[in-house]
Amino acid sequence: MAVWDDLVGQDRVVEQLTAAARDADAYVTAAASGKEGGRAETSGAPETPGPAGLSGSAMTHAWLFTGPPGSGLATAARAFAAALQCVSPDRALGGAPGCGFCDGCHTALIGTHADVEVIRTDQLSVGIADTRNLVRRAQLSPSGGRWQVVIHETADRLTEGAANALLKAVEEPAPRTVWLLCAPSSDDVLPTIRSRCRHLVLRTPPVDAVADMLIRRDGIEPDVAVAAARTTQGHIDRARRLATDARARTRRAAVLALPTRMEDIGDALRAAQQLVDAAGEDAKEAVEEVDAKETEEMRAALGASEGGRLPRGTAGVMKDLEHRQKSRATRARRDSLDLALLDLTAFYRDVLVRQLGSRVAIANEDVRDAVERIAASTRPEQTLRRMEAVLECRRAIERNVAPLLAVEAMAVALRAG
Repeated sequence: MAVWDDLVGQDRVVEQLTAAARDADAYVTAAASGKEGGRAETSGAPETPGPAGLSGSAMTHAWLFTGPPGSGLATAARAFAAALQCVSPDRALGGAPGCGFCDGCHTALIGTHADVEVIRTDQLSVGIADTRNLVRRAQLSPSGGRWQVVIHETADRLTEGAANALLKAVEEPAPRTVWLLCAPSSDDVLPTIRSRCRHLVLRTPPVDAVADMLIRRDGIEPDVAVAAARTTQGHIDRARRLATDARARTRRAAVLALPTRMEDIGDALRAAQQLVDAAGEDAKEAVEEVDAKETEEMRAALGASEGGRLPRGTAGVMKDLEHRQKSRATRARRDSLDLALLDLTAFYRDVLVRQLGSRVAIANEDVRDAVERIAASTRPEQTLRRMEAVLECRRAIERNVAPLLAVEAMAVALRAG
């Protein structure tokens, strides 16, 4: 199994990363033999920051992965990190790095490689102090691997100060350090960082490719896999969750029932409250167990006996932990609510497809009757206004508008249409 097997529907990206891994391997091999600065074959890519031996090659020291949610940004970055650490003897015989079996590939993929650091936050943002510490660690030489690889899966959440701290490391990279930054779009990172990275754009994977992966890797029944892939429109993580979690299917069904239940203003406001409450419960389930484990581990580390009081001078540490947990809960509620809003957007997209007589397949086959009924009783311009109301609700929540107020405004707009 090659490291790229879980990167679904991204053949062009895999081709580029494989070429980069080949040039990176040639660079390290030349350095090990005392020929640093020279290189074997290169692909003629434009020059980017880094040692002279990489200038003009397919490899560079800073990469930016962007693409729609569910396209596999983190999967691509981890696979590339594994290919860079590959120590398979087949490389010497012309094989491509990234075998998936050697110690370098295996440990990088499962997250235990000493020279691959993965940064992923469940907080609202990534601050400057954490980023400065990360930059300092990234200046070290690889402890045992071929490269020091830093994967930042949430680069879009860097504060302005944190982004500026990261910029210096990207401008003047350490000789054997590689930065892999992931963000939904290039606009989510500083232009100065963007200009110093090689940019790879991932696409939404085809439905049939996602379904095939669910069948092959997760052992999901073909009809369930196809339905989940079609419903989530190629979003890999959501498709897997929908196919394997009955509670996720129940919550989605409740969300898609809302458009047919809003007969008056009272119905709209009740629907808004139910949507926010459901997102809160979903988020609570996601973080409750993690919070309890973190709290217990912190108390043990501080020397508190089970059920006993904390030692003197440690209250501030616990308050800091509580603050981080509160921030994580807020992000989890936002993310859960955002998924519900995406489901609503997909519903109205299906309505518009039917109204315009398009031959495009609808995503929500399980609620086709409701889609047909609303499509027949409303006009396309009303549907477009409703889709815009849902998107405006998402923007409002990102601007820190109280979720209930934002969802109530959306629900009233959906009813008025």
